Amino acid sequence: MAKVLKDVVVLDMGTFITGPAAGMLLADLGADVIKVEQPGTGDPFRAFNGGLYSPHFQTYNRNKRSVTLDTKNAADLARLDELVARADVFIQNFRPGVAKKLSVDAARLQAINPKLVYCSISGFGPDGPDRDRPAFDTVAQAASGFLRLLINPKHPRVVGPAIADAVTGFYAAQGVLAALYERRTTGKGRLVEVSMFESMCHFNLDDFTHYLSEDQVMGPYSRPNVSQSYVFECSDGAWIALHMSSPPKFWENLAEAIGKPDMLSQPAFSDRKNRIENYDAVAAFLAPIFKTRPLAEWCERLLKLEVPHSPVRNTPDVLASPQAKHLQIEATAPHPLGGTYHTIRSPISFDGERPLDITAPPTLGQHNEEILGSGAAAPLKAAG
Repeated sequence: MAKVLKDVVVLDMGTFITGPAAGMLLADLGADVIKVEQPGTGDPFRAFNGGLYSPHFQTYNRNKRSVTLDTKNAADLARLDELVARADVFIQNFRPGVAKKLSVDAARLQAINPKLVYCSISGFGPDGPDRDRPAFDTVAQAASGFLRLLINPKHPRVVGPAIADAVTGFYAAQGVLAALYERRTTGKGRLVEVSMFESMCHFNLDDFTHYLSEDQVMGPYSRPNVSQSYVFECSDGAWIALHMSSPPKFWENLAEAIGKPDMLSQPAFSDRKNRIENYDAVAAFLAPIFKTRPLAEWCERLLKLEVPHSPVRNTPDVLASPQAKHLQIEATAPHPLGGTYHTIRSPISFDGERPLDITAPPTLGQHNEEILGSGAAAPLKAAG
């Protein structure tokens, strides 16, 4: 596996998702990410399923090493300082003010190591009226205007994965990489600040652009209507998704596939503008047709005619799909508690080399002796 960040040492003091996700993304690229955790309990995500190795924790902590240090203890703080002096990056996602209470604020750590890229992740930013508000995934989605685009108005409830948490981790990793690149020229570190609120506002850029440029407030059906995206149930109870977009050939080929060659002569189907304005009528026309045949038959017909589609798969279906197997999407490693650890590999390949070489998430303090020893931080390289 190409480890393009193999010379980068990251101290990851993050908990739950945003900080650990940023650390994992850097670890997936080959960085030596050392997870700094509280003795005894570690990252609170460890205990979300009982014990100290929950699937929630495993999701964002592969390819890392773990040490336990309590920075309120003078000896442990001194050990952390030794690690900081040799590190390239420090990541934390505490609420504003907490880092200073723990003696791991940017000013103090960058005084120890001016080359340190310090990444601070918060809910609503380091200042402003919402600075001290508690923020979790759903809060950030709602505050940024994104959540309303996912909610079915007729059956309102929160759906989907922790998008704001994961997206913020991606932005944080991007900021760290940019600061590391700049440091090659300046020799100095940076304070990289990312908030969940700002991240989701930027991630929701299309929504804001429509408002700022056209005074249009989008809703949950705005994008599907414009992109001409549909889901239909098949005769066997399985679901199929279509993304028809704008090329007329997609609709012409769909008409042939469903055996309705005169479909496009209907006013609702006649052109893209009419299909968008009559989305519900188009969907109502197609839905009973897709109920007449099983999923496999529809996929065969649509694939032959190059109509953009896919089965709406569940997780086992994805892993069993020929393309996922061909691309070796599922990766494995020895489990630190015995057996085999399974995960989904990073999607980034370099020079055709897939990132299949992974290590399982560490047990709490698994690398104390390896990294800390009797207190020295010798295994780490010098920063720079």
